[in-house]
Amino acid sequence: MIKHKKAQWPWHALTALVLVGLALSLYLATSMISYEWRWNRVPQYFAYQAEEAQRASGNGTVQDIVRQGETARVTLRDEDGAEQVLEVAQDSLQFSRGDDFAEGDVIGVTRHWAAGPLAWGLWTTLWLSVVSGAFGLLIGLFAGLCRLSNNPTVRDLSTVYVELVRGTPLLVQIFIFYFFIGTVLNLSREFAGVAALALFTGAYVAEIVRAGVQSIAKGQNEAARSLGLNAGQSMRHVILPQAFKRVLPPLAGQFISLVKDTSLVSVIAITELTKSGREAITTSFSTFEIWFCVAGLYLLINLPLSHFASRLERRLAQSD
Repeated sequence: MIKHKKAQWPWHALTALVLVGLALSLYLATSMISYEWRWNRVPQYFAYQAEEAQRASGNGTVQDIVRQGETARVTLRDEDGAEQVLEVAQDSLQFSRGDDFAEGDVIGVTRHWAAGPLAWGLWTTLWLSVVSGAFGLLIGLFAGLCRLSNNPTVRDLSTVYVELVRGTPLLVQIFIFYFFIGTVLNLSREFAGVAALALFTGAYVAEIVRAGVQSIAKGQNEAARSLGLNAGQSMRHVILPQAFKRVLPPLAGQFISLVKDTSLVSVIAITELTKSGREAITTSFSTFEIWFCVAGLYLLINLPLSHFASRLERRLAQSD
């Protein structure tokens, strides 16, 4: 009997229709509050042309001006006969040939592209996520294996760590780590932020690792030991590779949550993406535009991470 595959396009069309409906609802909602969209103000918060003033180092006269495209090479000669050559933007030139100038006068400006606050906030969020995620994975792997230890002290201490961290809010942990531990040990706010995020992530990773290891049949460990492997070799070469396949989805979810949790370190004056967005709003007064950009940047980080985890999960499933 031949099974006919049902057409999927009507369901995809329905999905697109729902998304269009949500977009129209958002547009109508903003129309009801008479909000004026100003997207032209947003690009400068990603990159802008910074100006640097070029000043005269003494009193003298403009000796020569050579124009080359959009720039001008200005030769200054002071009272002692020493020359100073400056390159400035031609449209910013404040003096003409033969004019007198005084020390500190602005001859013109140079322009160069610089990263805006949202770009710097995105970079801060990225390195915070990567560093704290790497340390959190190591802490979680160690704590998760300690939860399975036969040593009561090691098992109890790891349990206390996991329950203490999971039972208190991350925001409170950041405050305690920075204002108490950081003050006593003289830690920088970046170190305190990374440490708090890593310890918080490690507690959840520990439970994920523990559950993944316990999901592997005990016969796997017994078979490995019967082949002459000791406990450490059995865990490293037999149990953990199988457990990794099972814990990959929750691990990916935990690291995606970590990216969003980095927004909380703004309370200790670390200018990550969310704090950069708040600062941009105070100068642009474009509330919705900035917040939509911030949300889009978080998606820009998390969607590839989620896609990579899904592809890795499918590839590992093929090897079973």
